[in-house]
Amino acid sequence: MTPATNETFIIGAGGIGCAIGYALRAGGVEVAFVETEPDKVKWGASHGVGLEGSDTLPARFVQFEDWSPGPNDTLILCTKCYHNERVLERVPDTATVIPVQNGFDQRLRERVAIEGIASFVSECDAHRPVTRITRAGDLHIGYCEDGQSGSLPEHVDRLVAVLEQHAPFKVQRVPSVLPYKYAKLMYNAAIGPLAAAAGLDNGELLTNARARRLFFALLRENYDILRRAHIELGRIGPMHPGTANRILQLPLLARAMAGPFSRTLRGTYCSMSGDIPKGQTEIENFNGHLIELAGGVGCDLNRAVFELVTQMALERATPAMQRLDEIAA
Repeated sequence: MTPATNETFIIGAGGIGCAIGYALRAGGVEVAFVETEPDKVKWGASHGVGLEGSDTLPARFVQFEDWSPGPNDTLILCTKCYHNERVLERVPDTATVIPVQNGFDQRLRERVAIEGIASFVSECDAHRPVTRITRAGDLHIGYCEDGQSGSLPEHVDRLVAVLEQHAPFKVQRVPSVLPYKYAKLMYNAAIGPLAAAAGLDNGELLTNARARRLFFALLRENYDILRRAHIELGRIGPMHPGTANRILQLPLLARAMAGPFSRTLRGTYCSMSGDIPKGQTEIENFNGHLIELAGGVGCDLNRAVFELVTQMALERATPAMQRLDEIAA
């Protein structure tokens, strides 16, 4: 069993978890990875954690079932939201939990004070804790409640300082992470369900005319929901979400810009990709949260994708392009 000392754990040795954990190990932080996939644990115990183009670094790996966190440990939570309950039931109330997740989970709102949100894309091998950055971006980190501000707790500040020095992505300290997390939700809640239902990579959402029409319409609906809810949005990519929304109101310009953007997304996949055939997705944490914010008003496309993805997951259906027709209908 894991000793109950002041340790730093990365929960989930996937793309984001391995990228963050690798940077901490590069800076000399003793990090233990907690993972459910036995092959990853076995490979990591023998070889360490890897980042494509760099040497692997030694790290401790713990099978989730054998993990018992201590009261003063720090947990960087890089799982999908539907795993949160299973993780949190093991965690003492006094431990520090820092989620780096795309979705919004009610179970974390009263439990967590600091969050990170990654705008870079990192994809990990299925059976080895070796990842590669497939799209450059930032890691924003800050408090996750409006009105909170000030410096980070000392033990968190030390970890962030190491990431600033050694991460293969840019680290941005912000007073509140929510504007950036909501900006990413605007995009993820359009990319995720459409790409996952149709079986497309992210770039194909911009090159396939049928998918692009739905993608642009869903982006505009997401922006409108967030604007009506008076939610501040931050910039997480090449442009502010407000600028993206103005472009989407000019169809010729939006289509003209789609081609260049698609090339930067080609070969990348959303976090929901591959989940539908497994019977579990984060649709509740993406589009479900937007429907809740909308109060059920002006969210027709979000309802349509929510219902479709939920039904496909129940059936463990195979993604296919024709599923987009059900949303359009």
